[in-house]
Amino acid sequence: MVDSKLNSQFIKMTESKIEPLILKLAVPSIVSMLVSSLYNMADTFFVGRVGTSATAAVGVSFTLMAMIQAIGFFFGHGSGNFISRAMGNKDYSKASTMACVGFYSSLAVGVLITVFGLIFLRPLAVFMGSTKTILPHACEYMKYILLAAPFMTGSFVLNNQLRFQGRAMYSMIGITVGGVLNILLDPLFIFVFEMGVGGAALATMLSQIISFVILVVMANCKGIGTNPKNISFKWYYCKEMFRGGIPSLARQGCGSISTLCLNNVAAGYGDAAIAAVSVVSKIMLFAASALIGYGQGFQPVCGVNYGAGNYNRVKSAYWFCVKTATVVQILFAVAGFVFAPRIIPLFRDDPKVVEIGTAVLRWQCITFPFSGFNVLSNMMAQTIGKAIKATLLALSRQFLFFVPSIFLLNRIFGLSGLEAAQTLADLLAFIICIPITVSLLKEMKDNI
Repeated sequence: MVDSKLNSQFIKMTESKIEPLILKLAVPSIVSMLVSSLYNMADTFFVGRVGTSATAAVGVSFTLMAMIQAIGFFFGHGSGNFISRAMGNKDYSKASTMACVGFYSSLAVGVLITVFGLIFLRPLAVFMGSTKTILPHACEYMKYILLAAPFMTGSFVLNNQLRFQGRAMYSMIGITVGGVLNILLDPLFIFVFEMGVGGAALATMLSQIISFVILVVMANCKGIGTNPKNISFKWYYCKEMFRGGIPSLARQGCGSISTLCLNNVAAGYGDAAIAAVSVVSKIMLFAASALIGYGQGFQPVCGVNYGAGNYNRVKSAYWFCVKTATVVQILFAVAGFVFAPRIIPLFRDDPKVVEIGTAVLRWQCITFPFSGFNVLSNMMAQTIGKAIKATLLALSRQFLFFVPSIFLLNRIFGLSGLEAAQTLADLLAFIICIPITVSLLKEMKDNI
C-alpha cells in the first residue's frame, strides 16, 4: 500500500508538466512560509503597543528562535533531501528509515535545548544582546520559547519531510492552523490577560504545540510516517543526513550569529536601534518567505528528478523558478523602498525607530531582486547533494560577508554604515553565486 502510494507520487513528480507542477507544490509552501513568518510578525506588531524595550526584546529573542529553527532545518532538510532522492531511486525502505531518524533526532535535541536554555536563561539573554532595560522582557519571552523547543524542532522536520515528498498541502495545514491561532491568542494574552511580552511568547508556544500535533497526524496519514520501528542510527543515515542538512544549519545558525552581532552593535545606538533592525528583519523575512516557499516547491521536483537521472528536467525547473522569482522580487523591492516610511510605524511608531528602520529597509530593498537567483541556486545545490557548494552559498550572505560588513561599515560610517551592511553582503553573495551555479549546471549537462 505504501509502495503503491509512493510509486504514484514518483510518476507525478517525473512526468507531469514542470510549470504547473512547481506552482501546485509552491502555493502551499508559500502559504506555509508566510504563515510561519507571521508568528514573529504578529508578536512584533502586538508587542510594539507595549513599548520600545519590549519590541527590542522580541528582536533579541528572535535569535534564539532562529537557532531552534536552524536545528529543525538541519534534521528536516538533511532527511528530506535524502527522502526525495530515495523516492527518485524508488528505494522507499531507506526513505522511511531516514524519515524516522530525522524526526526523533530533532525531538531529542529539542529537549536538550529546553533543559540547558532554562538553566542558563539570564546569561543567554545577555549574550544575545539584551540591555538592562530589555533583559526582563527578553527573559520572560524566551522561557516560553525554550519550553516549546522540542515541538518547534519536530514541526520543522515534519514540515520539510512532507514537502520533499511532494505533499506540501498537508504540511501547510499544520503550519497555517498554528499561525492563525498565534495571531488570535496574541492580543488575548498580551492585553486581555495583561501578560505583556510573556503573553506573546505563550501564544507562540501553544500554537507551535498545536502545529506539531497536526503535522504528526498528517505525516502518518498522508506521508511516509514516523513509525519508531523504522529507526536505524547506522552511520550511513547519519552521514547522509549531515551531508544534506549542514548547509541549512550553516545558513540558519550563522544567520543567528549575524543577528547576534547586529543586535550587539546596534545596542550602542540605544533600544530604538535594536527595535528598528528587529522590525526590518521581520518585514524582510516575511517578503523572503514567499521566495523560500516558492523554492520549496522546486526542491521536491529537483530532488526526485535528479535521483531519477532526469537532469534536463532539473535544469528546466531551475530556470523557470529563477525567472519568475526575480520578477516578483523586483516588485517587492520597489514597493518596500517607496512605502518604507509607512510600513515601519505599523510595528512601532517611535520616531527614532521609524527613522532608522526606514533607512535599513530601503538599503535592503536595493539588492532584494538578487535573492531569487541566490536562494534557488543554494536550494538546488543542497537538494542534489552538493554539500560543500551549498554550504558556501548558505554562509556567504548571512555570515561570511554580513558579519565583516557590520563591524567594518559601522566603524567607518557609524549608524549609516550599519544600516547598509546587509546590502553590501547581498551584493558580494550574488557575485560568488554566479560561478558556483554555472559549475552545477555544467556538471548536469556533462552527465546527460
